[in-house]
Amino acid sequence: MKIFPLGDSALLVNFEQSISPEINRKVTQLQKQIAAAYFPEIEFMIPAFCSLTIGYSKSKTTFSKLKKRVLALKVQQANSEKENPILHKIPVCYAPTYSIDIQEVTNQTNLSKEEIIELHTSQIFQVYMMGFLPGFAYLGSVPKQLFTKRKDIPRKRVEKGSVGLAGLQTGIYPMESPGGWQIIGRTPVEVFDVKKEQPFYFKTGDQVQFYPVSKKEFDNYKK
Repeated sequence: MKIFPLGDSALLVNFEQSISPEINRKVTQLQKQIAAAYFPEIEFMIPAFCSLTIGYSKSKTTFSKLKKRVLALKVQQANSEKENPILHKIPVCYAPTYSIDIQEVTNQTNLSKEEIIELHTSQIFQVYMMGFLPGFAYLGSVPKQLFTKRKDIPRKRVEKGSVGLAGLQTGIYPMESPGGWQIIGRTPVEVFDVKKEQPFYFKTGDQVQFYPVSKKEFDNYKK
C-alpha cells in the first residue's frame, strides 16, 4: 500500500496495480475501516479498481498527518476477514430490439448469440468501481471468450438500461447518454434514481449476475 498526494487537498492510496477481486477487496475494506474509524477531516472517498482517493479539508489536517492515520490502519486492513458481498440478480432482455450490437460481438468473438448470452449470464461479476456516469458500475471480469473492443466511433445516444461489453468488462447505462460499449441487451432495473434516498443501486464490492428474460417479461417488469 503506497500513498501519494493528489492535488493540494487529496491523497491517493495505491495497492498492487492489477485488476483482481482480491486487490479491489482491499480497497473497499480500507474505505470501510476509515468510515468506521471516523476521520472528521475527510470530505469524500472514491474507490477504484486498485486505489482509493481520499479528499480532506486543509483547515483540519495536512497530507502528512492524514497519511500517518491511514497507514496506521494497514495492519487491521490486512487482517480483515473476507465479507460476504451483496449479490444482485439483474434481468436482461437480449431480444433484437435491445441487442443492437450482438452481430458485432459475434463477429469479434466468433460466438453465436446463444453462446454470448450463456457466457454473459453464467458469470458472477464484481462491482470494481463506479463512474463515468452516476450509477454506472464497472463489472468484471468478463470471460476471455467475450473480449470485445469498444466502438471506434461512440454512439451519440445509448438508451437507459442498455447492457454493454467493453474489453473484459460489462456494465449498465444508468441513463441515456453517449457511449462506445457494444450493446447486447437491456435491463428494466433502475440502477440510478435521484428521487430515492439511496440513488445508487450498486456499490463497490457488490456482485452482479444477469439472467435472461423475454420481451414480454421485460415489458411487464415491476420497477
